[in-house]
Amino acid sequence: MIRRRCTGRSLGTLRTLFVAAAIVAGAASNAHAQAAPPDDGTQAAQPPDRKTTIEIYGFAMLDTGYQFKQNDSNWFDVLRPTKLPSSTDEFGKDGRWFSSVRQSRLGVRTSTPTDLGDLKTTFEFELFGTGVDAGQTTFRLRHAYGELGQFGAGQTWSPFMDPDVFPNSVEYWGPNGMVFFRNIQVRWMPLGDANLVFALERPGASADQGVYADRVALQNVKARFPLPDFSGAYKFSQPWGYVRGAFLVGEMKWDDLNADQFNLSGSATRWGINLSSNLKLGSDTVRLQYVFGEGVENYMNDAPVDVGIKPNPGNAVTPIIGVALPVQGIVAFYDHTWNELFTSSVGYSRLDIDNSSGQAPNAFKDGQYGLFNLLYTPVKNVMVGGEFQWGKRENFSDGFSSNDYRLQFSFRYNFSYKLGG
Repeated sequence: MIRRRCTGRSLGTLRTLFVAAAIVAGAASNAHAQAAPPDDGTQAAQPPDRKTTIEIYGFAMLDTGYQFKQNDSNWFDVLRPTKLPSSTDEFGKDGRWFSSVRQSRLGVRTSTPTDLGDLKTTFEFELFGTGVDAGQTTFRLRHAYGELGQFGAGQTWSPFMDPDVFPNSVEYWGPNGMVFFRNIQVRWMPLGDANLVFALERPGASADQGVYADRVALQNVKARFPLPDFSGAYKFSQPWGYVRGAFLVGEMKWDDLNADQFNLSGSATRWGINLSSNLKLGSDTVRLQYVFGEGVENYMNDAPVDVGIKPNPGNAVTPIIGVALPVQGIVAFYDHTWNELFTSSVGYSRLDIDNSSGQAPNAFKDGQYGLFNLLYTPVKNVMVGGEFQWGKRENFSDGFSSNDYRLQFSFRYNFSYKLGG
Protein backbone atom coordinates (compact mmCIF):
# COMPACT_ATOMS: atom_id res chain seq x y z
CA MET A 1 0.00 0.00 0.00
CA ILE A 2 1.23 3.48 -0.87
CA ARG A 3 0.93 5.87 2.06
CA ARG A 4 1.13 9.62 1.63
CA ARG A 5 3.35 11.64 3.91
CA CYS A 6 1.99 14.62 5.81
CA THR A 7 1.48 17.45 3.33
CA GLY A 8 2.79 20.96 3.81
CA ARG A 9 -0.73 22.11 4.46
CA SER A 10 -1.05 19.54 7.27
CA LEU A 11 2.24 20.62 8.82
CA GLY A 12 1.12 24.24 8.49
CA THR A 13 -2.05 23.37 10.39
CA LEU A 14 0.06 21.83 13.16
CA ARG A 15 2.33 24.86 13.36
CA THR A 16 -0.71 27.16 13.46
CA LEU A 17 -2.14 25.13 16.33
CA PHE A 18 0.98 25.50 18.45
CA VAL A 19 1.43 29.19 17.56
CA ALA A 20 -2.15 29.90 18.63
CA ALA A 21 -1.57 28.07 21.91
CA ALA A 22 1.63 30.04 22.52
CA ILE A 23 -0.12 33.36 21.84
CA VAL A 24 -2.93 32.59 24.27
CA ALA A 25 -0.43 31.31 26.84
CA GLY A 26 1.56 34.54 26.47
CA ALA A 27 -1.57 36.59 26.98
CA ALA A 28 -2.34 34.67 30.14
CA SER A 29 1.25 35.20 31.38
CA ASN A 30 1.11 38.96 30.66
CA ALA A 31 -2.19 39.25 32.50
CA HIS A 32 -0.53 37.61 35.51
CA ALA A 33 2.43 40.00 35.33
CA GLN A 34 0.09 43.00 35.27
CA ALA A 35 -1.66 42.15 38.53
CA ALA A 36 -2.98 44.92 40.79
CA PRO A 37 -0.43 46.75 43.02
CA PRO A 38 0.01 45.61 46.62
CA ASP A 39 -2.69 46.71 49.05
CA ASP A 40 -1.33 49.66 51.15
CA GLY A 41 -4.41 49.79 53.31
CA THR A 42 -6.20 52.40 51.20
CA GLN A 43 -7.77 49.88 48.82
CA ALA A 44 -10.48 47.37 49.50
CA ALA A 45 -9.48 43.70 49.21
CA GLN A 46 -9.92 42.40 45.65
CA PRO A 47 -10.84 38.84 44.66
CA PRO A 48 -8.02 36.84 43.04
CA ASP A 49 -7.75 37.03 39.25
CA ARG A 50 -9.11 34.11 37.27
CA LYS A 51 -7.20 33.39 34.09
CA THR A 52 -7.42 31.27 30.96
CA THR A 53 -6.35 27.65 31.29
CA ILE A 54 -4.85 25.93 28.25
CA GLU A 55 -4.23 22.20 27.92
CA ILE A 56 -2.25 20.69 25.04
CA TYR A 57 -2.90 16.95 24.99
CA GLY A 58 -2.91 13.83 22.87
CA PHE A 59 -1.07 10.58 22.36
CA ALA A 60 1.23 8.74 20.00
CA MET A 61 -0.08 5.27 19.15
CA LEU A 62 1.07 2.28 17.13
CA ASP A 63 -1.34 -0.45 15.97
CA THR A 64 0.14 -3.58 14.43
CA GLY A 65 -1.03 -7.14 13.93
CA TYR A 66 -2.20 -9.91 11.62
CA GLN A 67 -5.42 -10.12 9.62
CA PHE A 68 -6.34 -13.75 8.90
CA LYS A 69 -8.82 -12.84 6.14
CA GLN A 70 -9.19 -9.77 3.87
CA ASN A 71 -10.93 -6.40 3.52
CA ASP A 72 -10.87 -3.19 1.49
CA SER A 73 -7.21 -2.03 1.59
CA ASN A 74 -8.25 1.57 2.35
CA TRP A 75 -9.35 0.28 5.77
CA PHE A 76 -6.41 -2.04 6.41
CA ASP A 77 -5.98 -1.15 10.11
CA VAL A 78 -9.62 -1.29 11.27
CA LEU A 79 -12.43 -3.84 11.38
CA ARG A 80 -15.52 -2.59 9.52
CA PRO A 81 -18.06 -5.25 8.44
CA THR A 82 -19.25 -2.98 5.59
CA LYS A 83 -15.71 -3.12 4.15
CA LEU A 84 -15.47 -6.93 4.13
CA PRO A 85 -15.77 -8.79 0.79
CA SER A 86 -19.18 -8.95 -0.90
CA SER A 87 -17.91 -11.75 -3.17
CA THR A 88 -15.19 -14.41 -3.04
CA ASP A 89 -11.66 -12.94 -2.95
CA GLU A 90 -12.95 -9.47 -3.83
CA PHE A 91 -9.88 -7.93 -2.19
CA GLY A 92 -7.32 -10.64 -3.03
CA LYS A 93 -6.10 -13.59 -1.00
CA ASP A 94 -6.32 -13.97 2.76
CA GLY A 95 -3.61 -13.09 5.27
CA ARG A 96 -2.00 -9.67 5.82
CA TRP A 97 0.25 -7.99 8.37
CA PHE A 98 -0.71 -4.39 9.14
CA SER A 99 0.91 -1.47 10.96
CA SER A 100 -0.43 2.03 11.53
CA VAL A 101 0.01 5.18 13.63
CA ARG A 102 -3.26 6.73 12.40
CA GLN A 103 -4.91 6.72 15.84
CA SER A 104 -2.35 9.26 17.10
CA ARG A 105 -4.00 12.46 18.27
CA LEU A 106 -3.28 16.12 19.08
CA GLY A 107 -5.63 18.60 20.71
CA VAL A 108 -5.93 21.89 22.58
CA ARG A 109 -8.56 22.66 25.23
CA THR A 110 -9.10 26.06 26.83
CA SER A 111 -11.27 27.42 29.62
CA THR A 112 -11.70 31.17 30.15
CA PRO A 113 -13.76 32.67 33.01
CA THR A 114 -16.35 35.24 31.91
CA ASP A 115 -19.32 37.01 33.50
CA LEU A 116 -21.57 34.47 31.73
CA GLY A 117 -19.68 31.40 32.92
CA ASP A 118 -16.64 29.55 31.63
CA LEU A 119 -15.92 29.84 27.91
CA LYS A 120 -14.69 26.40 26.81
CA THR A 121 -13.14 25.46 23.47
CA THR A 122 -11.78 22.25 21.94
CA PHE A 123 -9.64 21.98 18.81
CA GLU A 124 -8.56 18.39 18.08
CA PHE A 125 -6.98 16.40 15.23
CA GLU A 126 -6.00 12.81 14.52
CA LEU A 127 -4.14 11.13 11.64
CA PHE A 128 -6.86 8.85 10.28
CA GLY A 129 -7.73 9.76 6.71
CA THR A 130 -11.29 9.20 5.46
CA GLY A 131 -13.32 10.29 2.42
CA VAL A 132 -10.95 11.33 -0.37
CA ASP A 133 -8.08 10.63 2.07
CA ALA A 134 -9.22 7.08 2.87
CA GLY A 135 -6.23 4.85 3.53
CA GLN A 136 -3.87 7.78 4.14
CA THR A 137 -2.01 8.91 7.26
CA THR A 138 -2.94 12.60 7.31
CA PHE A 139 -4.38 15.19 9.67
CA ARG A 140 -8.16 15.01 10.08
CA LEU A 141 -10.29 17.33 12.19
CA ARG A 142 -12.15 15.69 15.06
CA HIS A 143 -13.47 18.59 17.14
CA ALA A 144 -13.69 22.33 16.56
CA TYR A 145 -16.17 23.39 19.22
CA GLY A 146 -16.89 26.22 21.64
CA GLU A 147 -19.32 26.48 24.56
CA LEU A 148 -20.49 29.30 26.84
CA GLY A 149 -23.25 28.84 29.39
CA GLN A 150 -26.21 27.02 27.90
CA PHE A 151 -25.09 27.30 24.27
CA GLY A 152 -22.42 25.67 22.11
CA ALA A 153 -21.51 25.64 18.41
CA GLY A 154 -19.05 23.91 16.11
CA GLN A 155 -18.15 20.31 15.33
CA THR A 156 -18.43 17.77 18.14
CA TRP A 157 -20.40 14.66 19.16
CA SER A 158 -23.98 14.62 17.93
CA PRO A 159 -26.51 14.57 20.82
CA PHE A 160 -27.97 11.49 19.07
CA MET A 161 -24.73 9.71 20.03
CA ASP A 162 -23.63 8.49 23.47
CA PRO A 163 -19.79 8.46 23.44
CA ASP A 164 -19.66 6.58 26.77
CA VAL A 165 -20.92 3.43 25.05
CA PHE A 166 -17.52 3.01 23.35
CA PRO A 167 -15.65 0.16 25.11
CA ASN A 168 -12.09 0.16 26.46
CA SER A 169 -10.65 -1.37 23.30
CA VAL A 170 -7.74 -0.66 20.95
CA GLU A 171 -9.43 -1.30 17.58
CA TYR A 172 -9.94 2.20 16.17
CA TRP A 173 -13.33 2.09 14.42
CA GLY A 174 -15.29 0.47 17.23
CA PRO A 175 -18.66 -1.35 17.50
CA ASN A 176 -20.49 -1.25 14.17
CA GLY A 177 -23.97 -1.05 15.74
CA MET A 178 -23.13 2.09 17.71
CA VAL A 179 -24.32 5.61 16.88
CA PHE A 180 -21.04 7.44 16.28
CA PHE A 181 -20.92 10.82 14.54
CA ARG A 182 -19.12 14.11 15.10
CA ASN A 183 -21.32 16.67 13.37
CA ILE A 184 -21.43 20.42 12.84
CA GLN A 185 -24.19 21.82 15.06
CA VAL A 186 -25.63 24.54 17.25
CA ARG A 187 -26.75 23.17 20.60
CA TRP A 188 -28.73 24.32 23.61
CA MET A 189 -28.31 22.86 27.12
CA PRO A 190 -31.18 24.33 29.17
CA LEU A 191 -30.00 22.74 32.42
CA GLY A 192 -26.53 24.20 32.02
CA ASP A 193 -24.88 20.81 31.46
CA ALA A 194 -25.06 17.97 28.95
CA ASN A 195 -27.76 16.01 30.80
CA LEU A 196 -30.39 17.70 28.62
CA VAL A 197 -29.38 18.92 25.18
CA PHE A 198 -31.04 19.89 21.90
CA ALA A 199 -29.26 20.63 18.63
CA LEU A 200 -29.72 21.71 15.02
CA GLU A 201 -27.26 19.61 13.03
CA ARG A 202 -25.83 19.66 9.52
CA PRO A 203 -27.97 17.28 7.41
CA GLY A 204 -26.58 14.74 4.99
CA ALA A 205 -27.35 11.34 3.49
CA SER A 206 -26.38 8.92 0.73
CA ALA A 207 -28.42 6.73 -1.61
CA ASP A 208 -28.07 3.36 -3.33
CA GLN A 209 -29.36 3.28 -6.92
CA GLY A 210 -29.17 -0.51 -6.77
CA VAL A 211 -30.06 -2.47 -9.90
CA TYR A 212 -31.11 0.82 -11.56
CA ALA A 213 -27.65 2.44 -11.23
CA ASP A 214 -26.98 2.31 -14.98
CA ARG A 215 -30.17 4.16 -15.91
CA VAL A 216 -29.37 7.53 -17.49
CA ALA A 217 -32.58 8.90 -15.97
CA LEU A 218 -31.03 8.64 -12.50
CA GLN A 219 -27.81 10.48 -13.28
CA ASN A 220 -29.33 13.93 -12.82
CA VAL A 221 -31.33 13.29 -9.66
CA LYS A 222 -29.85 15.55 -6.98
CA ALA A 223 -30.20 15.41 -3.20
CA ARG A 224 -31.40 18.43 -1.25
CA PHE A 225 -31.79 19.08 2.49
CA PRO A 226 -34.12 22.03 3.14
CA LEU A 227 -33.85 21.91 6.94
CA PRO A 228 -31.25 20.97 9.56
CA ASP A 229 -31.55 17.70 11.41
CA PHE A 230 -33.07 18.15 14.88
CA SER A 231 -31.70 16.04 17.73
CA GLY A 232 -31.95 15.88 21.50
CA ALA A 233 -31.03 13.73 24.49
CA TYR A 234 -31.72 13.35 28.20
CA LYS A 235 -29.40 11.55 30.64
CA PHE A 236 -30.50 10.33 34.09
CA SER A 237 -27.47 9.66 36.30
CA GLN A 238 -27.23 7.76 39.60
CA PRO A 239 -24.37 6.21 41.63
CA TRP A 240 -25.02 2.89 39.85
CA GLY A 241 -24.60 4.48 36.41
CA TYR A 242 -27.04 6.16 34.06
CA VAL A 243 -29.72 5.66 31.41
CA ARG A 244 -29.95 7.94 28.39
CA GLY A 245 -32.50 8.49 25.64
CA ALA A 246 -31.87 10.39 22.40
CA PHE A 247 -33.82 11.18 19.23
CA LEU A 248 -33.15 12.48 15.73
CA VAL A 249 -35.51 13.71 13.00
CA GLY A 250 -34.80 15.26 9.61
CA GLU A 251 -36.05 15.71 6.05
CA MET A 252 -34.44 14.39 2.87
CA LYS A 253 -35.44 15.41 -0.65
CA TRP A 254 -34.22 14.53 -4.13
CA ASP A 255 -35.05 16.48 -7.28
CA ASP A 256 -35.24 15.08 -10.81
CA LEU A 257 -33.60 17.68 -13.07
CA ASN A 258 -33.99 15.68 -16.29
CA ALA A 259 -36.30 16.99 -19.02
CA ASP A 260 -37.92 13.67 -19.98
CA GLN A 261 -41.13 11.72 -19.49
CA PHE A 262 -40.26 10.70 -15.91
CA ASN A 263 -40.55 12.49 -12.59
CA LEU A 264 -38.28 10.76 -10.07
CA SER A 265 -38.39 13.50 -7.46
CA GLY A 266 -39.28 12.45 -3.94
CA SER A 267 -38.72 12.90 -0.23
CA ALA A 268 -38.45 10.93 2.99
CA THR A 269 -38.32 11.63 6.70
CA ARG A 270 -35.37 10.30 8.65
CA TRP A 271 -35.88 9.48 12.32
CA GLY A 272 -34.19 7.52 15.06
CA ILE A 273 -34.36 6.60 18.76
CA ASN A 274 -31.21 5.72 20.71
CA LEU A 275 -31.40 4.14 24.18
CA SER A 276 -28.13 3.64 26.06
CA SER A 277 -26.71 2.98 29.52
CA ASN A 278 -23.59 2.46 31.60
CA LEU A 279 -23.95 0.20 34.65
CA LYS A 280 -21.29 0.39 37.36
CA LEU A 281 -20.28 -2.90 38.99
CA GLY A 282 -17.59 -1.83 41.44
CA SER A 283 -14.61 -0.92 39.26
CA ASP A 284 -16.22 -2.57 36.20
CA THR A 285 -18.60 -1.10 33.63
CA VAL A 286 -21.32 -2.61 31.44
CA ARG A 287 -21.95 -0.53 28.28
CA LEU A 288 -25.28 -1.00 26.47
CA GLN A 289 -27.10 0.55 23.52
CA TYR A 290 -30.10 -0.17 21.31
CA VAL A 291 -30.89 2.11 18.36
CA PHE A 292 -33.61 1.91 15.71
CA GLY A 293 -35.01 4.17 13.03
CA GLU A 294 -35.19 4.90 9.31
CA GLY A 295 -32.68 6.75 7.15
CA VAL A 296 -30.20 7.40 9.99
CA GLU A 297 -27.38 5.24 8.62
CA ASN A 298 -25.28 8.41 8.22
CA TYR A 299 -25.14 8.65 12.03
CA MET A 300 -24.18 5.00 12.58
CA ASN A 301 -20.59 3.93 13.16
CA ASP A 302 -20.48 1.47 10.26
CA ALA A 303 -23.50 1.49 7.99
CA PRO A 304 -24.01 1.95 4.24
CA VAL A 305 -26.58 4.23 2.58
CA ASP A 306 -29.62 5.99 4.07
CA VAL A 307 -31.94 5.69 1.04
CA GLY A 308 -32.67 2.71 -1.20
CA ILE A 309 -34.73 2.27 -4.36
CA LYS A 310 -37.74 0.08 -5.01
CA PRO A 311 -40.05 -0.39 -8.01
CA ASN A 312 -43.33 1.51 -8.19
CA PRO A 313 -45.48 -0.77 -10.40
CA GLY A 314 -48.32 0.80 -12.38
CA ASN A 315 -46.88 4.32 -12.38
CA ALA A 316 -45.39 5.19 -15.77
CA VAL A 317 -44.27 8.66 -14.66
CA THR A 318 -42.58 7.52 -11.43
CA PRO A 319 -41.58 3.88 -12.06
CA ILE A 320 -39.20 3.79 -9.08
CA ILE A 321 -39.20 5.55 -5.71
CA GLY A 322 -36.65 6.17 -2.96
CA VAL A 323 -37.30 4.95 0.58
CA ALA A 324 -35.55 5.58 3.89
CA LEU A 325 -33.95 2.27 4.91
CA PRO A 326 -34.91 0.92 8.36
CA VAL A 327 -31.91 0.14 10.61
CA GLN A 328 -31.31 -1.43 14.02
CA GLY A 329 -28.10 -1.53 16.05
CA ILE A 330 -27.08 -3.09 19.36
CA VAL A 331 -23.98 -2.77 21.55
CA ALA A 332 -23.16 -4.84 24.65
CA PHE A 333 -19.68 -4.65 26.22
CA TYR A 334 -18.17 -5.43 29.61
CA ASP A 335 -15.06 -3.55 30.77
CA HIS A 336 -13.26 -5.33 33.63
CA THR A 337 -10.43 -4.09 35.87
CA TRP A 338 -8.23 -6.95 37.07
CA ASN A 339 -5.96 -4.75 39.20
CA GLU A 340 -4.02 -1.47 38.96
CA LEU A 341 -2.03 -2.75 35.97
CA PHE A 342 -4.39 -4.88 33.87
CA THR A 343 -7.83 -4.36 32.31
CA SER A 344 -9.93 -6.26 29.78
CA SER A 345 -12.93 -5.63 27.57
CA VAL A 346 -15.21 -8.17 25.92
CA GLY A 347 -18.39 -7.64 23.92
CA TYR A 348 -20.53 -7.83 20.81
CA SER A 349 -22.25 -5.45 18.40
CA ARG A 350 -24.57 -5.89 15.44
CA LEU A 351 -26.22 -3.76 12.77
CA ASP A 352 -29.17 -4.84 10.59
CA ILE A 353 -30.54 -3.12 7.48
CA ASP A 354 -34.02 -3.74 6.08
CA ASN A 355 -33.04 -3.53 2.41
CA SER A 356 -35.33 -2.17 -0.30
CA SER A 357 -36.31 -4.50 -3.14
CA GLY A 358 -34.42 -2.48 -5.76
CA GLN A 359 -31.02 -2.90 -4.10
CA ALA A 360 -28.46 -5.23 -5.67
CA PRO A 361 -28.25 -8.82 -4.37
CA ASN A 362 -24.75 -8.16 -2.96
CA ALA A 363 -25.79 -5.01 -1.06
CA PHE A 364 -24.87 -4.95 2.63
CA LYS A 365 -27.60 -6.30 4.92
CA ASP A 366 -26.11 -7.39 8.24
CA GLY A 367 -22.84 -6.84 10.12
CA GLN A 368 -21.51 -8.35 13.34
CA TYR A 369 -18.54 -7.30 15.48
CA GLY A 370 -16.88 -8.72 18.58
CA LEU A 371 -13.60 -8.60 20.51
CA PHE A 372 -11.79 -9.35 23.74
CA ASN A 373 -8.50 -7.95 24.98
CA LEU A 374 -5.94 -7.66 27.75
CA LEU A 375 -4.40 -4.21 28.29
CA TYR A 376 -1.36 -3.44 30.48
CA THR A 377 -0.53 -0.04 32.01
CA PRO A 378 2.99 -0.34 33.49
CA VAL A 379 3.19 3.35 34.39
CA LYS A 380 0.88 6.32 34.07
CA ASN A 381 0.23 7.45 30.47
CA VAL A 382 1.62 4.27 28.90
CA MET A 383 -0.54 1.39 27.62
CA VAL A 384 0.43 -1.87 25.89
CA GLY A 385 -2.16 -4.43 24.88
CA GLY A 386 -3.30 -7.28 22.70
CA GLU A 387 -6.78 -7.81 21.24
CA PHE A 388 -8.58 -10.51 19.25
CA GLN A 389 -11.25 -9.14 16.87
CA TRP A 390 -13.96 -10.76 14.75
CA GLY A 391 -16.33 -9.36 12.15
CA LYS A 392 -18.90 -10.75 9.73
CA ARG A 393 -20.78 -9.36 6.72
CA GLU A 394 -23.95 -10.77 5.12
CA ASN A 395 -25.30 -9.69 1.73
CA PHE A 396 -28.88 -8.78 0.92
CA SER A 397 -30.18 -11.67 -1.19
CA ASP A 398 -27.40 -13.65 -2.91
CA GLY A 399 -26.58 -15.79 0.16
CA PHE A 400 -22.94 -14.66 0.39
CA SER A 401 -21.25 -13.85 3.71
CA SER A 402 -17.67 -13.19 4.78
CA ASN A 403 -15.77 -13.23 8.08
CA ASP A 404 -12.66 -11.50 9.34
CA TYR A 405 -10.35 -12.40 12.24
CA ARG A 406 -7.54 -10.20 13.58
CA LEU A 407 -4.88 -10.15 16.28
CA GLN A 408 -3.86 -6.57 17.10
CA PHE A 409 -1.12 -5.27 19.39
CA SER A 410 -1.10 -1.60 20.35
CA PHE A 411 1.25 0.80 22.13
CA ARG A 412 -0.02 4.19 23.33
CA TYR A 413 1.90 7.05 24.98
CA ASN A 414 -0.25 9.89 26.32
CA PHE A 415 0.86 13.48 26.97
CA SER A 416 -0.78 16.53 28.53
CA TYR A 417 0.60 19.97 29.42
CA LYS A 418 -1.37 22.74 31.07
CA LEU A 419 -0.69 26.47 30.98
CA GLY A 420 -2.28 29.37 32.82
CA GLY A 421 -4.99 29.10 35.40
